[in-house]
Amino acid sequence: MPLQIGPWQLDSVHGGSFRSDGGAMFGVVPRVLWTRYVEPDQRNRIPSRCHCLLARDGTHTVLIDTGYGPKCPERLRELFALEPGNPLLESLQKLGVSPEQITHVVLTHLHFDHAGGGTLRDAQGQLQLAFPQARYVVQREEWLVATSGAAEVAGAYPQENLLPLQQHGVLELLDGPAEYLPGLWLFPTGGHTQGHQVVLFRHGEAGALYPADICPSSLHLPTMWCMAFDTEVVQTRRAKRHWLELAARHEWWVIWDHDPQQAAALLAADGKREFVVRESRPVV
Repeated sequence: MPLQIGPWQLDSVHGGSFRSDGGAMFGVVPRVLWTRYVEPDQRNRIPSRCHCLLARDGTHTVLIDTGYGPKCPERLRELFALEPGNPLLESLQKLGVSPEQITHVVLTHLHFDHAGGGTLRDAQGQLQLAFPQARYVVQREEWLVATSGAAEVAGAYPQENLLPLQQHGVLELLDGPAEYLPGLWLFPTGGHTQGHQVVLFRHGEAGALYPADICPSSLHLPTMWCMAFDTEVVQTRRAKRHWLELAARHEWWVIWDHDPQQAAALLAADGKREFVVRESRPVV
């Protein structure tokens, strides 16, 4: 990258690489189809990355999503082949940004690979905020589901990633769409999770869309190609088509959250394939 949308400079930030089961990443899409585009390893896992987004306008320093962070249990680290250390903080350091400079952390949703890096353990093993000066922003519906304790979602939302935000008084819950900061819009979509939201930067005709997990990579452009993790797959399909149509029509950049090769792309509508990438920015 970086991209410039009005006053906002947008930089892709590496939140950690991982490998995820190909069947889980493509849901009902037959293996014979998705393996035309990506090759799984011997455990049926495909390469993925956590692309977080750093947005700066001279006044605010905003981080969109936080990757999985350094505190995942060893079983999870092995299962997903997570990177050691804290890739997110290392990536921010390369951009000259310290954790204390982050003013806002916007979470598209609260799965471990998006919210896990928002907290860490200190030398005594105590949970601390990774970004101590920041407000942490999420949709209220997402928070209520994630902290409900319901058995059917408990495994998706490790509470060690969430409860410190409330305990430290930095949690900000939104109720629906909002221009949260000038030129930075948040829109709930549902689909992947009940309170999932996308992020849109707009300035005049220029725009950049962070669709998060309603379209996690360029391989997921077809409407029907959705993840098995989606709680409301039909809603994901509706939201994806809506937002990708807008991005193609207005020539907004689309910033992927899990694409292993592309950081961002411009799309074009295509009569046969729905949407195609017409220009892309590679992962660096």
